[in-house]
Amino acid sequence: MDPELVLRFLHVIGACVLLGTGAGIAFFMLMAHRSGDVAAIAHTAGVVVIADTIFTATAAIAQPLTGLLLARAVGWPLTEGWVLLALILYGVVGLFWLPVVWIQIRLRNLARAAAARAQPLPDLYHQLFRIWFACGIPAFGAVLVIVWLMLARPALGI
Repeated sequence: MDPELVLRFLHVIGACVLLGTGAGIAFFMLMAHRSGDVAAIAHTAGVVVIADTIFTATAAIAQPLTGLLLARAVGWPLTEGWVLLALILYGVVGLFWLPVVWIQIRLRNLARAAAARAQPLPDLYHQLFRIWFACGIPAFGAVLVIVWLMLARPALGI
């Protein structure tokens, strides 16, 4: 089997996992939040934390590795404009994703505590949810741009 093809496959699968898991997590967390059902929010937030740990974290580690190996195999220098921009955007995604992971854990814990006491969600939950949602917009947008850069490989003079 062609090693370059294997690397391309793994890299594309990793991108699909990042994009798909990110969209799925955002959708289900938003829908649970909008329901106002504290028990459903607690359950969904718990699943979100697990999914982010298993899928997003794994893909987030694999992407730069497969990307580096693929760039070497194909002969793309990391200073190539579109590659460099994708790497910069990947760093931006990480800057938003790391706080989001911490926030998701806090949201889960706050929702579980409220559900266990049969109380409404505290104000802190709502504040953190707004931050979580706001962080997701640029992170998700940057992932979309990275996927476009991988497909289009535009000539950029960076």
